[in-house]
Amino acid sequence: MLDFLKSYRSLTVSLFFAGLLAGVGCHAQVPAADLANRVSPELARRIEILIREKSSVPAEYSIVLSPKRPSDLPHYDEVDLSFTDGQKSSRPLTFLVSNDGKTLVQLTRYDISKDPKTLVSADNRPGRGGPATAPVTIVLFDDLECPFCARMHAQLFPALTARYGNEVRVVYRDFPLDQHPWAMRAAIDSNCLAAQSGTGYWNLVDYVHAHAGELGGADKSLATANEALDALTLDEGKKQKVDDAVLAACVKKQDAAPIEASKHAAEGLGVEATPALFINGEKLEGAQPIEYVYRMVDSALTAEGIVPPPPVPVAAPAPATPAAAAVKPGAGK
Repeated sequence: MLDFLKSYRSLTVSLFFAGLLAGVGCHAQVPAADLANRVSPELARRIEILIREKSSVPAEYSIVLSPKRPSDLPHYDEVDLSFTDGQKSSRPLTFLVSNDGKTLVQLTRYDISKDPKTLVSADNRPGRGGPATAPVTIVLFDDLECPFCARMHAQLFPALTARYGNEVRVVYRDFPLDQHPWAMRAAIDSNCLAAQSGTGYWNLVDYVHAHAGELGGADKSLATANEALDALTLDEGKKQKVDDAVLAACVKKQDAAPIEASKHAAEGLGVEATPALFINGEKLEGAQPIEYVYRMVDSALTAEGIVPPPPVPVAAPAPATPAAAAVKPGAGK
């Protein structure tokens, strides 16, 4: 029996026939080269029996094989397979057939030509830790009202500095969740400050993460939280000697467009919860043990040709706090 990619068994008939849209139409004369490369009737029958068995193709559909063509995989040719009811044909599926006619393979190809570091942008964001030329960059999508983000924030910087010095740079981008009432306000205000002072930005982020539970007052008022955020932003701006008028105008305007763009970028990267870290492009989602971060940073350093510090044992998460130590859109506060 021909070897067959295991995952292909899970495909349903609907997948095969979803593309039955194009009429068969008129056919051009078959070139002589195609005639020479046609799959032999005996091999075509073996392929057809296998496909019908694995995908439960209805009897009214015929299976059509294209002529073979050279593959970039040694010892294999490519062949397209499609289904027809005599009126319409499916989109072709490409298979590889071994030169000895004993193996049929369907491959899923992935493009790994891009450096993962370039997939998540850290451009125009205040950095902390190492310089912009640091071998490892961590881009963290943050929600300033998220308790799990606050937990990760509290442990991340001292741990990374102690272990790696200036070899790791950290950049925050915004992913405020809808269920956090003042998270968007905090993101806008902190970005207003970031436009003039990276130091002021990080001071504000540090404070908000450390005191998030206090910002709404005893009654958890949204208006109180918003007023507190604006005041903290403007006060930090004064400390950093930024242009007060520009900062105040930005805070008053509350332009959410840049934050929405950051959220859109995060969603395009598959972010579903906060915090979400991309360590030279590798994703780690949730407030995971710092040892997990170490392991991924060590791997990134190794890929850059840098010997990381001695490995740190990875502690198992406590049973009471599963990997849901992250806040997802729609979840509770």
